[in-house]
Amino acid sequence: MAEKRNIFLIGPMGAGKSTIGRQLSQQLNMEFFDSDQEIEKRTGATISWVFDVEGENGFREREIKVINEITQKQGIILATGGGSVKSKKNRNILSARGIVIYLETTIEKQLARTKRDQKRPLLQTNISNKIILENLAQERNPLYEEIADFKIHTDTHSAKSVAYNIIRLLEKM
Repeated sequence: MAEKRNIFLIGPMGAGKSTIGRQLSQQLNMEFFDSDQEIEKRTGATISWVFDVEGENGFREREIKVINEITQKQGIILATGGGSVKSKKNRNILSARGIVIYLETTIEKQLARTKRDQKRPLLQTNISNKIILENLAQERNPLYEEIADFKIHTDTHSAKSVAYNIIRLLEKM
């Protein structure tokens, strides 16, 4: 890629956005950002704490601000939070400022990848995680589809392999 365009990774929790983003960053020698980590860095608190204190709406406001700021940089890779696409503003920003790659995964794989993770506030309820993930998928999958330039299924491939496939896709552009 002669000109380094921004690469934005979207998809549900457990799709591998952060892991694959770090792989891409190493292989393409591009700066990597994770919107959730950026929020934690700026608030000095965990995502769960922000959710507890400010609610999901407060968190989403912070997320919009962070995504708007980061996406103004050039030649970066950004892993977004699974719910970032709920905001029309975020969808417009991501679509306009880079290549959007939807990392798709199954509910079963999400359950396996998130089962020991205590950092996901939407999964810290008394409701079955499978039901929560199914409801989130119903709400968010059409939004991922709406803005994706490419869709890549991550269930059966390693992060390194997915990153390699993304690079091959980008080289064909």
